[in-house]
Amino acid sequence: MSSERLIYLPLGGAGEIGMNAYVYGYGAPDKERLILVDLGVTFPDMDGTPGVDLIMPDMTWLKERADRLDGIFITHAHEDHIGAVAHFYQALGAPVYARPFTANIARRKMDEFGHPEDAVRTVSAWPEQIKLGPFAVSFLPISHSIPESASLVIDTPEGRVIHSGDFKLDATPVVGEAFDPELWAKVCKDGVRALICDSTNVFSPLAGRSEITVGPEIENLVSQAEGMVVATTFASNVARVKTLAEAGARTGRSIVLLGRAMRRMVEAAVETGVLQDFPSVVSPDAAQDIPRENLMLLVTGSQGERRAASAQLARGKYLGLEMKEGDLFLFSSKTIPGNERGVIRIINAFSEKGVDVVDESSGLYHVSGHANRPDLERLHALVKPQILIPMHGEHRHLREHARIASESGMQSMVVVNGMMMDLSGNELRVAEFIETGRTYLDGSVQIGAMDGVVRDRIRMALNGHVTVTLILDEEDELLGDPWCEIRGLPETGSSRAALVEVMEEDLSQLLGRAKPKTLRDDDALEEALRRSVRQTAQSEIGKKPEVTIVISRLA
Repeated sequence: MSSERLIYLPLGGAGEIGMNAYVYGYGAPDKERLILVDLGVTFPDMDGTPGVDLIMPDMTWLKERADRLDGIFITHAHEDHIGAVAHFYQALGAPVYARPFTANIARRKMDEFGHPEDAVRTVSAWPEQIKLGPFAVSFLPISHSIPESASLVIDTPEGRVIHSGDFKLDATPVVGEAFDPELWAKVCKDGVRALICDSTNVFSPLAGRSEITVGPEIENLVSQAEGMVVATTFASNVARVKTLAEAGARTGRSIVLLGRAMRRMVEAAVETGVLQDFPSVVSPDAAQDIPRENLMLLVTGSQGERRAASAQLARGKYLGLEMKEGDLFLFSSKTIPGNERGVIRIINAFSEKGVDVVDESSGLYHVSGHANRPDLERLHALVKPQILIPMHGEHRHLREHARIASESGMQSMVVVNGMMMDLSGNELRVAEFIETGRTYLDGSVQIGAMDGVVRDRIRMALNGHVTVTLILDEEDELLGDPWCEIRGLPETGSSRAALVEVMEEDLSQLLGRAKPKTLRDDDALEEALRRSVRQTAQSEIGKKPEVTIVISRLA
């Protein structure tokens, strides 16, 4: 029996949708050479992660083994697969490999952090191989909702592994490569040890629709609109952006791109040659001289993001453009679970303006970028893997996908973040469990999810905050009375007196009764003051706020 093993370890993206990061390794236990597939982010919300800018995987395990990491492979340019690359590049130090469009986006991110341009290496699609240690890796084209998506063909001493990445089986994707079943059959004909497979739409019972079916429906909708038309979609869905632009152009409208991400994606697609024959666009300034009925704006903010173009138009003018009664706003996108509140806020704001809003609920104006259950089963039959491991899904998605695979005769298991799997030999098994979690980007600083920063922020948001200040002389005698400052609390409580005054009176009485020993001990004094403030607040307003004690002692 070989002393070396092939391992698979998800650090993000398994048991959740977003924040993808998957490690593969081969070698003796704890000495494996490693590669990383994808390094993405997920996005915060005000309920659970207030003030946080981005959420990223906890890469501690891989940082500690960075000397064994030979390369990072990015399957496509969605933020949940590429968004954390620049944040972790310095700590990991491995070259980044991607196809031209994805590499273009990656370099833009790297440049913002001052990382070298050659940190990102552009590679061609199959059959080109990147050979790193025991691995030979190829990018196998597959369709998705962003150009140049690829599955990875990972050849190892234990056999061929295919990492699907995000995908759909689209023969007419408008932009990018169509799914090529003959190529896939050729790649898989000699056997596949394991398929690590997207699970996002495993509960969708009907085969997925092609991107090309959306165009005629959008064109019909736009042609009937009497005022200005504004449409939003994922900026990265270049095919949809092109479909929307062409629908507008064919109905005699001038096209305007609004939002940094929208312009950046179109520029990257044009620069790398994946987007051709895109309708001409006009600037926001020029658009103000064009009749409203001859305008179509393509804008960012399909998920209700507060600073994106959609939200700004909902609040008022954006770059001199404004929506008015009789205009049409189209969501050519699906609302990601968790973003509903922001999207509804925008819809209601437009409704108050008299704007007609159309969303994807009819199924006419959006198709998913992920494979539905029949498409997953079709890929299973094409690849015929010995082992199937579901990824990119919540636990319920992984469990259902594993059940389908097992019923078809494949070895399968629900594998979540931190489960290191041994893919060697004839039986899929758990090698060990790794502690995983999340890293928050808070401003310009990375903090751990367990560091307490966000927890304290939530506590202050829920309970308010009180600062207590007092001054003691060199003889531990109080100089003046203690004073309080409150934030996020009512000014008066049940006694009808000012809350600050009630707190200060109770603190003065406490200090008047305090023993000299307590006054000499900062820790004991802080605890007594904190308890007093919280008890007073509980009595007056029914809350126990967070309390900061500032004790100044004169030498």
